[in-house]
Amino acid sequence: MTLGFTGLGSLNAGIQTSPARGYGPLLKDPKGIFDLPKNFSYKVISKAGDHMSDGFLVPGDPDGMAAFGLQDGRVGLVRNHELNASQLDKSPFGPKNELLSKIPSSDLYDIADGKKPSIGGTTTLIYNPKTGKTDSEFLSLAGTENNCAGGPPPWGTWITCEETAQKADSHFKADHGYNFEVPVTSIPALAKPIPLKEMGRFRHEAIAVDPKSGIVYETEDVWDSLIYRYIPNEPSKLYKGGKLQALVINAVPGWDTRNWSEPGAKPFPKNQAFETSWIDIDDPESPEDNLRYQGRDKGAAVFARGEGMWYGDGEIYFACTNGGPIRMGQVFKYTPSPYEGTGLEKQKPGKVELFLESEDKDVLKNCDNLCVAPWGDLFIAEDSEAPCKLVGVTPQGTCFDFGANHYNASELAGCCFSPDGEILFVNIQATGLTLAISGPWNTRT
Repeated sequence: MTLGFTGLGSLNAGIQTSPARGYGPLLKDPKGIFDLPKNFSYKVISKAGDHMSDGFLVPGDPDGMAAFGLQDGRVGLVRNHELNASQLDKSPFGPKNELLSKIPSSDLYDIADGKKPSIGGTTTLIYNPKTGKTDSEFLSLAGTENNCAGGPPPWGTWITCEETAQKADSHFKADHGYNFEVPVTSIPALAKPIPLKEMGRFRHEAIAVDPKSGIVYETEDVWDSLIYRYIPNEPSKLYKGGKLQALVINAVPGWDTRNWSEPGAKPFPKNQAFETSWIDIDDPESPEDNLRYQGRDKGAAVFARGEGMWYGDGEIYFACTNGGPIRMGQVFKYTPSPYEGTGLEKQKPGKVELFLESEDKDVLKNCDNLCVAPWGDLFIAEDSEAPCKLVGVTPQGTCFDFGANHYNASELAGCCFSPDGEILFVNIQATGLTLAISGPWNTRT
């Protein structure tokens, strides 16, 4: 790679686009799957319904995802599946649960009534860049619901998030709405399904971890969501408990950042960094799904459907899918305090800034999953009306189309780079495809 990592600190808040930026115009894909610029190509490395190495089927609706380097040069992809108990046609156990007996019930977080078990969870895919083939694929977490996004902490695991607040009832045998940790391994194995309850029970979307502090940041996918942080008692050992807090913007407690022109709401300006503080959440398990109301009562800021989240160059980036005056999306940047999570934090607080807000749906619409490329560009997956695009953003704030699904109404999800920055992986959710994209990354203008 010839481009150096520059970070996104200089991004402008107003979105702009230019045909002279990026990698050039998108070319129609003769296979009818995904359009890319000239000299870029993709491989379909996984397809829903195919048989996996462990005897189960590749589940449908792949969503959030991250790539991990393995010792032998292969890449381990851990991938969420945003499925609920009613979607048996996309189940890893077959449309009639005919494969369910192959897995001990203790390995599923919630077998529910046994007829329609929770079928969300994660799969792990082992990809060999040298051969361009998938070597193996297997279930790595089972029995959860609506695993939407998540994030890769710096200690080499995957945190998967349930986007639901489903309570135990006559069908479900356990509460849902938790995060779970999945080890990354090339040997087929199921993670022990331990809910990380002190991280909160709510409609989770994604997480990001600051490697300096070990603090975990979390998004919530509801229209009046909060931004949370979890301070673990022991960094990298999230299961040992910790403290859950919500973000406050000091200048205006309870600030509504959505910019929806709500009566009495103060507009949240672009390109300005505001000091922050954090308030404690007293009841993280939230039996009534009211964490955001607890936080709002204490002055927490409100965001428009927090979704994708990623750590990059000392900052946390997160997308708000329908924020902004035209409700086509915002991207915020949070810069942690050098004393984040300690008693000295007030001396130099963390700061939050709005640096992208869509003013034109043809440029960016309903940003969802996102990731930071090794050289500093931001890549954003759209979840909106067709066609959904993969949009790049330069460190100068210019947007460019990098890829597009012009062939069906599916959202894009799970965008992430291989550790060496040579391959971009992405999911086309509705068709259950995972793509590996490669090309001349150092030619971006």
